[in-house]
Amino acid sequence: MRMERPIAITLGDPAGIGPEIIAKAFRDAPELTRGCFVAGDVAALRRAAAIVQGAGGVDLPVAEIAAPPEAQRAPPRCIPVLQVVAPAPPVPLGQVSAQAGRMAGDCVTWAARAALRGELAAIVTAPLHKAALAAAGAPYAAFPGHTELLQAEAAAHLNRPVRELPVRMMLANQELRTVLVSIHMALREAIGQVTEAQVLETLRITHRSVGAALGGPPRIAVAGLNPHAGEGGLFGREELEIIAPAIGQARAEGIDARGPFAPDTVFMRARRGEFDVVVAMYHDQGLIPVKYLGVEQGVNVTLGLPLVRTSPDHGTAFDLAGTGRAQADSLLAAIRMARALVSA
Repeated sequence: MRMERPIAITLGDPAGIGPEIIAKAFRDAPELTRGCFVAGDVAALRRAAAIVQGAGGVDLPVAEIAAPPEAQRAPPRCIPVLQVVAPAPPVPLGQVSAQAGRMAGDCVTWAARAALRGELAAIVTAPLHKAALAAAGAPYAAFPGHTELLQAEAAAHLNRPVRELPVRMMLANQELRTVLVSIHMALREAIGQVTEAQVLETLRITHRSVGAALGGPPRIAVAGLNPHAGEGGLFGREELEIIAPAIGQARAEGIDARGPFAPDTVFMRARRGEFDVVVAMYHDQGLIPVKYLGVEQGVNVTLGLPLVRTSPDHGTAFDLAGTGRAQADSLLAAIRMARALVSA
């Protein structure tokens, strides 16, 4: 499991379960987490380790490191932490705060820049809280979540406008992959994002990114926007006038895209093995089917970035913070996915 460059796991919102699931990941999967380190805050991890240690009875030392390569020398079940934010007393658990939001944002920003400089193999991001991120003010209030923040950092690194670096969210587990045309926005706005250009760009990114992971061209199913995929124009014309032309253009480029299919059945068809991935038109259309199969194995992957980024598919779970009951399964799946993508 040793890698030439380490994987950074970002702290997430320190008031949520992020630090605890990180501690559990190092406790429960020492081989998988070898060569990983936490880009975060030593005090937050020591508090989390004490909570997790009390629940599991395993000694979990937290070691402050001075540079990412030191993570490779950490012994099993020792949590290496690089202090990338100003040290401060731990924030109250289970509460939205500007301090927690800024810490979470600063950790992601540090990891993104280190990865873009080639110092990291990948980044795995623990959950942040969108309200806390907004409360932190500039620059983080401008970003609805990880995806947009990472996109902005990558575009700045490449000296390109953000619009010239399109990215997409993919949620995946062992049974289903889905990529979204639009992500964090109101549903009315998301419908407006269903344009021929947006759908075609999503198909291109999906073909390129998922194909690289699979080692060959993926079979892409495209969900319609409307019930029954519009029923031939009876329930809306987006399928006829927008989605189908985008699919036609993609196929002309050699992309194996098919549809548009009825959204209420296409995910079942993909789960049975007919397709490798489903392109969905908006956030909940694509994420509900994957999360229904179990959030404990879901992994969020940002496609289109010049770096590998994965994340668990759940949130900060403020109601569980400090209890030691939060499970690390999805985080472990995200680490496993990051390693697979780096090796692809």
